[in-house]
Amino acid sequence: MRIAIVSDIHGNLTAFEAVLADLRQTLPDVVLHGGDLAASGSSPCEIVDRVRELGWRGVVGNADEMLFDHGKLKQFAEQSAGFRPFFPMVEEMAAATRAVLGDERIAWLSALEPVQNVNGMSLVHATPGDAWRAPSPEASDEELVSAFESLGQPIAVYAHIHRSFVRPTPRMTIANTGSVSLSYDGDRRAAYLLIDGSTVSIRRVEYDVEREIGLLRQCGLPHSEWIAKTIESGSFQAP
Repeated sequence: MRIAIVSDIHGNLTAFEAVLADLRQTLPDVVLHGGDLAASGSSPCEIVDRVRELGWRGVVGNADEMLFDHGKLKQFAEQSAGFRPFFPMVEEMAAATRAVLGDERIAWLSALEPVQNVNGMSLVHATPGDAWRAPSPEASDEELVSAFESLGQPIAVYAHIHRSFVRPTPRMTIANTGSVSLSYDGDRRAAYLLIDGSTVSIRRVEYDVEREIGLLRQCGLPHSEWIAKTIESGSFQAP
């Protein structure tokens, strides 16, 4: 079975369309999404509606949670000193996205599952039971196994950190999907994960970054220039 996992789209319609075109080449049997569908992008409604039309199963991400439970964003800011300077801006962006999406789409996001299991693979957004915190690619094998072994599957996949990798360990294979939008690894192409039997690989997909930046500047999202800088560079940029 071939399984594709597409995550962290963040309202980036241009990158998403490029990934869909690539999926028509790789022809997976199943496509899952890893959460963070709408926030921080030019086209949140279009992304949610298209994923629903496609019928993809998926998991809830932290950027989905902050749209239907504002308290989760505030709690994370209170517990994470490094995030506090960005909290007011992210709060403004979340409020704007929430208003555009409307109640029905937000209710759909709130019903997303925390875990998906398919054919020996488990998918979570960040770590089991927590959509907000996840290990980095620099974590040791022991740290990664400790974070994901409770899923009880030979392959564990997560998203959230916007930096793709595949790590075989003696006990399990752990992989990160990377992100369709807002890459943090220096490569501004969209990323998604493909599992073909026991082979796990990362796909990188070119898309028209300048077009997406133009859409961002027209969409009315607060602090869109901050998002544009990150998309353009392929790495996190401070506001």
